[in-house]
Amino acid sequence: MKRILTGIGAVAGMAALTACGAAGAATQPSSGTAGGAGAAGPAAAASAATPRCTTADLAVSLGKPAEKTNAPGQFDVPLTYRNTSDHTCGLYGVPGVDLAGPDDATFGPVYHLPRENNGVKYNEVPAGTTASATITVLTPSEGGASWTPTSLKTIPPGQTQALTADWPAGLPVLRQDAATHPGTYVNGILADPA
Repeated sequence: MKRILTGIGAVAGMAALTACGAAGAATQPSSGTAGGAGAAGPAAAASAATPRCTTADLAVSLGKPAEKTNAPGQFDVPLTYRNTSDHTCGLYGVPGVDLAGPDDATFGPVYHLPRENNGVKYNEVPAGTTASATITVLTPSEGGASWTPTSLKTIPPGQTQALTADWPAGLPVLRQDAATHPGTYVNGILADPA
């Protein structure tokens, strides 16, 4: 009799677990993706359905530098990607950015900028529209060593091929290649307003 009651208890427990699993599955929204997105919501479904922008989909340009009001000597330079393809693609994350210029005696001719992952988690860019990241630049103090890049190479997130743009004339950069927290870095991509 004891064995029968134990067996009935085990079957009842399995039935309860099955019911909980079915109820849990029924209350989660369907995302159309393998594994289900659950609480991740529509953006996760869109990210799986929309391919990332490739380098071939994009053109890049640099905007006018603007000095930060709360940090004299530090400038923000807009780094804008335009979707030149005929389809919508996803552009999110932090782009790679290298500044190229004169051969610095200590650091060489290329400054590899550190990345600050502070952009949007996911972003769709319809054909003909843009998304931007910001390059924050610390300029040398007056009388300090001056290094002015001539061009910028950027690799869009998730890609391996670079795009090139001319660096704004007259905007020197303080080289801090070995610094732990340099004043020059690239920020994550943000959705541009419509």
